[in-house]
Amino acid sequence: MKRQNQSSVVEFILLGFSNFPELQRQLFQVFLVTYLVTLIGNAIIIVVISLEQSLHVPMYLFLLNLSMVEVGFSAVIMPEMLVVLSNEKTMITFTGCFSQMYFILLFGGTECFLLGAMAYDRFAAICHPLSYALIMNRRVFMKLIIFSWVSGIIVATVQTTWVFSFPFCGNNEINHLSCETPPVLELACADTFLFEIYAFTGTILIVMVPFVLILLSYIRILFAILKMPSTAGKQKAFSTYASHLTSVTLFYGTASMTYLQPKSGYSPETKKLMSLAYSLLTPLLNPLIYSLRNSEMKSALMKLWQRKVDLHTFFN
Repeated sequence: MKRQNQSSVVEFILLGFSNFPELQRQLFQVFLVTYLVTLIGNAIIIVVISLEQSLHVPMYLFLLNLSMVEVGFSAVIMPEMLVVLSNEKTMITFTGCFSQMYFILLFGGTECFLLGAMAYDRFAAICHPLSYALIMNRRVFMKLIIFSWVSGIIVATVQTTWVFSFPFCGNNEINHLSCETPPVLELACADTFLFEIYAFTGTILIVMVPFVLILLSYIRILFAILKMPSTAGKQKAFSTYASHLTSVTLFYGTASMTYLQPKSGYSPETKKLMSLAYSLLTPLLNPLIYSLRNSEMKSALMKLWQRKVDLHTFFN
């Protein structure tokens, strides 16, 4: 272990799944495919919404921002995770660990607020359709987007700076897949009680409050769906919002379990699995759930593809 002035750790070792070396090759292959599919799926959404003027409405512009968050989230975590899986142990510098934690918190915090804003948008559209244009006007939409991103930046700056202000003078092995707050905090050789109080309070405000508001909005949406006269319409709406709720619960549930008590009694393997739920599965599922099943998105994608084919035919 390298040290600076005989006391400060200058690099960390990410252990990943080194306890299960026989699984690392298979996990590497699965995670690589998942990462590529996540990038392609979210990139398609970003390109389609950016180029198709008919999709420049709040619902799809929220989706555009969500896909940008998912691409960023995946790009911060997955490449390093793949390096960890391809080696028994992986070194990461103090600065590299700081940067990774910062961007994990930035994109994770932004997504928490963004999903809440999206739920509010759908609530306004379904429960108050006649006044939707007034409720979700351009000014309100921009405020929600700016609030989500700025909140993510604030959360990341405060939490990462605080964690790395602690001295690290003992073991430098992070028993995790990435530099997330809980496993890094376990290596701090100082009293972290005040930080744990902050983490508990912050997680309630950043994770639990948006989650509860989303659930309340979905309950109102459910009542609106039940009033629909068409059985087919009800079934389609139930299918859509059941998948939305599954994705949201997976993201908020595992994130809250991880961050409510950074020094919780969960085993390292359990923490790794919970981390994979919100860092691997939700970026993969969100494009499928929110966009690629959507008829307007499919129509816009086909329109852009046809435009490309027509241009190709014209120039040849």
